[in-house]
Amino acid sequence: MSTNNPFAEGTDNIERKRRIGRVFVGICFASTLVGIVALVALLADVIYESWGWVTWEFLTYPPSQVVENFLPDGRGAGIYPAIIGSVFLIALTAVFTIFLGVGAAVYLEEYAADSQLKSFIEANIANLAGVPSIVYGLLGLAIFVRGMQLGSSLIAGALTLTLLILPIVIVSTQESLRSVPDSQRQAAYGVGATQWQVIRDVVLPRALPGIMTGTILSLSRAIGETAPILMVGAATSLFVSPDSLTAPFSAMPMMIFEWATLPEPEFQHVAAAGIVVLLTILLLMNAVAILIRNKYDPRS
Repeated sequence: MSTNNPFAEGTDNIERKRRIGRVFVGICFASTLVGIVALVALLADVIYESWGWVTWEFLTYPPSQVVENFLPDGRGAGIYPAIIGSVFLIALTAVFTIFLGVGAAVYLEEYAADSQLKSFIEANIANLAGVPSIVYGLLGLAIFVRGMQLGSSLIAGALTLTLLILPIVIVSTQESLRSVPDSQRQAAYGVGATQWQVIRDVVLPRALPGIMTGTILSLSRAIGETAPILMVGAATSLFVSPDSLTAPFSAMPMMIFEWATLPEPEFQHVAAAGIVVLLTILLLMNAVAILIRNKYDPRS
């Protein structure tokens, strides 16, 4: 006669699965903790190195590569031209990206008929999102700087960054458009609305939070990129801010990169101060964009 107890075996199996579940949760928590600890350590090191160097003079003076010019308040190693260059650069990139990215996504999702050509285009757009940024820099150098004769200008840099983040915006916008229930479209068609009226008054307002989120993430990547603007000829040290779309420009990542490569220890503090300014501007941009997204969220 068998002495196996099926109830005991079932209890053992449940307990084993619970132990496996607890181990899995522990691994996930440890992985999260590693990322958080690394981020906190990095931020603590940057703040420690920049302590006392982020001053009003640092924000309003042009840069310097002469250590003897440094004063205790950080004057003589300002980042003002790079701040203005980055703000103009990211503003132009946002304008180009919103029009081109959202427009392309709306066409692919709402107007283009399902076909092999559409699938081919969408697959290639998704693949372009993973292309290294240096490749887009080379593309911008060939098309905008040399082909269109724009030179190492602000608009050439903005168009190059637009190419970099355009696939991300298109993919995220398509996902946001797909999240709008089809029943809402059919209800609008039922009351006599045209396709454009349905897209303008029904689809886009409800997809706006997702579109804003994708745009925020894309611009957050663009503002910290160095390789693309390096390839189009952004200046590492510029003593005046750009005054037109065709003027030479600098950007905060370029300025920070230049300071970090200099051997004098003072420049390491200045580079850390530049990183703090860049992170602050990035957080402010995200905060403003999130407020705009929440304001126009129809679910709020």
